[in-house]
Amino acid sequence: MFCRIHSAAIFGVDAVPVAVEADASSGLPMFSIVGFVSSQVREAQDRVRTALRSYEVNLPPKRLTINLAPGDLRKDGTRFDLPIAAAVLGAIGEIDPAVFANTMVLGELRLDGAVERITGILPSVLCARQMGCTSCIVPAGNRIEAGIVDGIRVIGLRDIGELIAYARDGVIPEAEETRAAAAGDSGKELPDFADIHGQASMKRAAVIAAAGFHNLLISGPPGAGKSMAAQRIPTILPPLGADEQLEISKLYSIAGLLPADRPLLRERPFRAPHHSLTPTALCGGGRVPRPGEVTLAHRGVLFLDEIAEMKRETIDLMRQPLEDHHVTISRIGGTFDFPAGFLLVAAMNPCPCGFFPDRSRCQCSMAEISLYRRRISHAFMDRIDLHCEVQAVSYQDLTQSSSHEEDSAALREKVCGAARVQSERYRGMGIHFNSELSAADMQKYCRMTEEGSRMLHRAFETLCLSARGYHHILRVARTIADLDSSDVISETHISEAIICRNGD
Repeated sequence: MFCRIHSAAIFGVDAVPVAVEADASSGLPMFSIVGFVSSQVREAQDRVRTALRSYEVNLPPKRLTINLAPGDLRKDGTRFDLPIAAAVLGAIGEIDPAVFANTMVLGELRLDGAVERITGILPSVLCARQMGCTSCIVPAGNRIEAGIVDGIRVIGLRDIGELIAYARDGVIPEAEETRAAAAGDSGKELPDFADIHGQASMKRAAVIAAAGFHNLLISGPPGAGKSMAAQRIPTILPPLGADEQLEISKLYSIAGLLPADRPLLRERPFRAPHHSLTPTALCGGGRVPRPGEVTLAHRGVLFLDEIAEMKRETIDLMRQPLEDHHVTISRIGGTFDFPAGFLLVAAMNPCPCGFFPDRSRCQCSMAEISLYRRRISHAFMDRIDLHCEVQAVSYQDLTQSSSHEEDSAALREKVCGAARVQSERYRGMGIHFNSELSAADMQKYCRMTEEGSRMLHRAFETLCLSARGYHHILRVARTIADLDSSDVISETHISEAIICRNGD
């Protein structure tokens, strides 16, 4: 007897349909799984056989063949345990296969028949809806996550006994209609820019970076507030749209980082990996490619503290995603495209000890300082829009009341105002921020006054700017003009953009 069950595999950042086919025929008793599967999938035969035996379903002495189609797509993981069990039950006549005609099945089995939570449920349920399925059977632990997708019925199972009861008698487990009641914000108290005393230039650079999603490098001595500023930038970024929330939640679902009680992420990501991270951890990859930090920071902030301590080869891997906003990883099994539209915030010391140019404290030689700074290539620095140098906080600033400092709410109001201008300007173009403008777009949207044009011309000649440097200055100037509610980029806006690029 033949039975087919709908399921899905994860390929990059999306789910693709997989048909789990089972056939029970006469012949030498055996249980084989084919269809370009990994050892994890092949081991499902032992988990399924033992789990069914736990519920007094013994497999007949027949030749059981399981095929996962299409055969040219590699299947990995344990998500196919439950659909394989359902297909086997249909093939041996224990259940009616027609029950699952418009249903996708996903889940991992334990030996006692319990259904375990798996990763990648959200994109899989979206795939099921796109296929035209009316129902989706998932582990009970994934029920809330799957429930945020409208237009499809979600059934959460705790064990394989509930699958058999549903197939035979139509018994739906309790809480089947549970939706993502806990899909709100995390509720934790967020840090505030009011905690940072002084450092007006750093706060201004943070506002410009957040308003246009421009990359920012902060350089200064230890304890100057570099990390504090980076941690507070997410608090002033514009809120996520509904499509962006779903996009980020899909990425975190695939990576296995989606909270069980908060499956729809409403806050922009903030990733702060240690400077010892590997190239694979940064940009993604592995035997079965998975998202790296640049993808997990998509639509949010990637903070690299002590960037000069990272390996130069690792830093340079970001050059392509900083320009293209995506990472393409090629393997024998296929080509995987991961989104990487993140806001890079990097922090570094000016020298190995961190106190240059204060020669009363810095004992580094000029050769050591030069070698330290050369750890970051010019090609990478050329992709940084804003370079902010900060000094140590003075005693007067430190003892000043926080009430004198602009808080995150006030700064976010400025940022959101500029973001609304950009949203209206680029409506229907697929562009969210000024940092995404192409050279052709800048000719249309970055109109300058004559004085501003002359100043940029002088800066180009004097600073020996590259074409990339010229475009970055123009994008930053467009953002500064948006913060000033100006349609035209003036000399003042160009001047501040050039000052912000003092790395040149």
